[in-house]
Amino acid sequence: MRRPATGVRVRVTALATVLVAFVLASAALVLVSMQRVRLVDNLDNTLRLRSDDVAAAVGLGDFALGGGPSRDGEVGLLQVVDAQGTVVAASANVVGDPPVAPFPHSASDVTRTIEDLPLDDDRFRIASRVVDSPLGPVAVHAGASLDPIDESITLLRTGLSIVVPAVVIALGAVVWVLVGRTLSPIEAIRRTVASMDGSDLAERVPVPGGADEVGRLATTMNDLLDRIEDASARQQRFVADASHELRSPLTRMRSELEVDLAHPDGVEIESAQRSLLEETIALQELVEDLLHLARSDAGIHGAVIEAVDLDDLVLVEARRIRGRSEKVVDTALVSAGQVRGDRSQLRSVVRNLAENAVRYATTTVSFGVFENAGMVQLTVTDDGPGIGPPDRERVFERFARGDSARTRVDGGSGLGLAIVRDIVEAHGGTVVVDPGFVDGARLVVRLPAFGTAVAGAPPGT
Repeated sequence: MRRPATGVRVRVTALATVLVAFVLASAALVLVSMQRVRLVDNLDNTLRLRSDDVAAAVGLGDFALGGGPSRDGEVGLLQVVDAQGTVVAASANVVGDPPVAPFPHSASDVTRTIEDLPLDDDRFRIASRVVDSPLGPVAVHAGASLDPIDESITLLRTGLSIVVPAVVIALGAVVWVLVGRTLSPIEAIRRTVASMDGSDLAERVPVPGGADEVGRLATTMNDLLDRIEDASARQQRFVADASHELRSPLTRMRSELEVDLAHPDGVEIESAQRSLLEETIALQELVEDLLHLARSDAGIHGAVIEAVDLDDLVLVEARRIRGRSEKVVDTALVSAGQVRGDRSQLRSVVRNLAENAVRYATTTVSFGVFENAGMVQLTVTDDGPGIGPPDRERVFERFARGDSARTRVDGGSGLGLAIVRDIVEAHGGTVVVDPGFVDGARLVVRLPAFGTAVAGAPPGT
């Protein structure tokens, strides 16, 4: 894909170039200005020193200016002028010329720039001071041309006008290359993500070396892709398992109806209706379980939070089991235990645990409830084949199948314990298989007691 002309690389390079150009141009202007001031100050100091020498001689009545402009060649002219404007003495290059500057009325030195001297077209810097002499107060003017300073400043300005653009261009090129190298891993990540079409979720973006921001971005992106791949795989498994679970009762119902239609004379209406009713109830329960998990995955809890006596729910479920099963139901270990949560969801927890225990128990199902240290513990035990170590975590997965001794050949959907864990964790609790129980299987649920604040509890707790 063609990258837009106003991409990050272009914008960063342009911004850096403009800023550097502004800074360098400003620095160049300041440098030129400071250099001019420094050179003019140096010239003024030289003029003052020269005028000091002349003033000392004039004060003693010596008006001979030495026949030359200066001992160091930097001063271009000298004049001594009385208060009436008459030139008393002058260097050879201004003999016969009028005063080069006005008579100073200040006791201190006066320095000025004169541009219209008949001596030369150049600008001159003139330092003037008043001196007491045998002729009375006279002004001593010492001057020098500014042409050397102007030439020096012009040379500096010309050099900077070449150096500054060259530095700006070079820096712009460096920034362009560096930004390109910095953004190349991001561009590689973008190309990789853009090429993903969902058919291969195992593809990952390249991770550059180092622990900088780009490396962390690539790592975070790959972590996100890992979660997406895992969620997609779980969704596909869920859809496949749900389709299989729904197909089984529908297939049985269709087979029974086809047999009854093929042999109407041998049909027992009541038996057929009872069989279809059982299949329909099982199918309805499966659909409700699927809907619960779908709502949970979507973050829709619909919980009505209240104080719930967990022991009452257990005792009600125990009576229900006694009425429909020949297995022994032991509730001797059930004591008071109140939790905060949704009554219908907690009833579903007890129901699913009980159904799981009854399904695999050989003779006895036992319940236990007690409260300790701010937690209410519910245990459901059966004396069946038990759950092996490899399956103690997998039994809580959706559509999980345990070992050969605890398979779902009896019609279980494999969603009951998954729903139990989903509800218990939404209430801030935990559910595990007791690893220390060996005479069957014991599932242990721990929930915060009523009045205990719990992070991660359902909305409204």
